[in-house]
Amino acid sequence: MLAIFKHMLYIYIGGDQMTIEQKLSMALSYKGISQSELARRIGTTPQNLNQKVKRNTLTKEELEQIAVAIDGTWHAEFVFPDGTKI
Repeated sequence: MLAIFKHMLYIYIGGDQMTIEQKLSMALSYKGISQSELARRIGTTPQNLNQKVKRNTLTKEELEQIAVAIDGTWHAEFVFPDGTKI
């Protein structure tokens, strides 16, 4: 799992673009929580969150709310207290 995570970071650092869905997936993996758990934390249903992620219709405000729920901040990327950026 760590090797996959490092590889994904390498690809990102190398300039390849990642979608919000990919960034969110990596952030959730990094924090060890599921998308369903995230939905609970932000007060929505897993189905609603999944649809917004798949359709790429999350607002800036929703992304900021998600970042707070996973103990990060949103700057068009997820940033964690230890300096990790996704």
